[in-house]
Amino acid sequence: MLQVLIVEDSPTVLKVMDYLLRQSTKFQPVYAATLAEVEILLEDSSDQFFAAIVDINLPDAPDGQAVDYIRQCDIPTIVLTGRFNEVQREQMLANGVVDYVEKESRFSYEYAIGLLAKLSRNQTMKLMVVDDSSSARLFVKGILRTHLYSVILAESAEQALELLKDHSDLTLMIVDYTMPGMDGCQLVKTIRQNNAYDDLLIIGLSAGEQSLSARFIKAGANDFLKKPFYHEELHCRVMHNIEQRELLIAVRNMANQDYLTGLDNRRYFFDQAQPLYNSACKQQKLISVAMIDIDHFKQVNDTYGHAVGDEVLKSVSGELKRTFSRFIAARMGGEEFCVFMVGLEESKAFRLLDGFRELVSDLGVPTEQGELFVTISCGLSMLPGQSLDGMLQQADENLYRAKEAGRNLVVSD
Repeated sequence: MLQVLIVEDSPTVLKVMDYLLRQSTKFQPVYAATLAEVEILLEDSSDQFFAAIVDINLPDAPDGQAVDYIRQCDIPTIVLTGRFNEVQREQMLANGVVDYVEKESRFSYEYAIGLLAKLSRNQTMKLMVVDDSSSARLFVKGILRTHLYSVILAESAEQALELLKDHSDLTLMIVDYTMPGMDGCQLVKTIRQNNAYDDLLIIGLSAGEQSLSARFIKAGANDFLKKPFYHEELHCRVMHNIEQRELLIAVRNMANQDYLTGLDNRRYFFDQAQPLYNSACKQQKLISVAMIDIDHFKQVNDTYGHAVGDEVLKSVSGELKRTFSRFIAARMGGEEFCVFMVGLEESKAFRLLDGFRELVSDLGVPTEQGELFVTISCGLSMLPGQSLDGMLQQADENLYRAKEAGRNLVVSD
């Protein structure tokens, strides 16, 4: 669990914060009521804290001294205040606090704790700032780093395109319009021509004319921000776009993945495998298709119940994902799975599948009556037919032969 420093002298607020934090399994709160207590906690081990939520007015630090001290220890800090002050807010944000939150209701505390979850998530996200101005790049980077994003800098559109090749996991790009050579809108158009970057979020920046916002959006940007902007405005735009992207990916996964196992579903299997099959045939690459079935699965459900049956499916699926991570693996329905592989010789495909069979046979699934062990039967086809369906049918026939021969076997062409 991540330790979070909570600095607050109000017993009422502490009760609310403690209750809300106990709903999370990710954060472990450590409480302090004064600056003196904070200094003792941070004297030798400031790096133990992931972040802090700090009341700006404390008995021995009435003017935000505790916030300054914690920021000096390089701990991401969310400020709470009972009295909103615009000048103070701007100073705090300029000094690198994560956010300035007014104590209005329980919603304020929920918002602050929600920021902790976002900070934790942000550590896994990589953003790029593209601007020919060194000072502008560093300014935006500084704002983003307060929210713990990993930030890459590019001084031109051309450099950004080169960096993209090495950072396929990039989440979001912030692009200035005015740059020598390729401008920001041209960069966005170039990126959007590559389907590999469909999920990349892009926010345009400019201090120029009003029409640039429309030009950026028409070029394929997700959002636009006019310079100069407030720290909070940039954070809100970035967070909003990331949340929308996550929602879109979640909806897409619901459509493409099996709800229980997380494997691709039957429809998405064909969406992916058919183009690969066509391409492999043209390039005369080796193709293998495997059909896999859990032996006596109905008996498992009848004896132990469907909840245990679901655990068996999830365990087998987890091993399937790991073993065939380079290939397309899907749950075709019930206890039947399929793997589509390109580029393996028959002996290698057979050994990989047989190794998976042995792995499953040693895999114990915990139940109330002890560990449950299951086996699988596999049919492997490497004879390219007139279609992908033809290979699947052949693999299914080989699976039937494995069942007839006693199960816990791999049968190939």
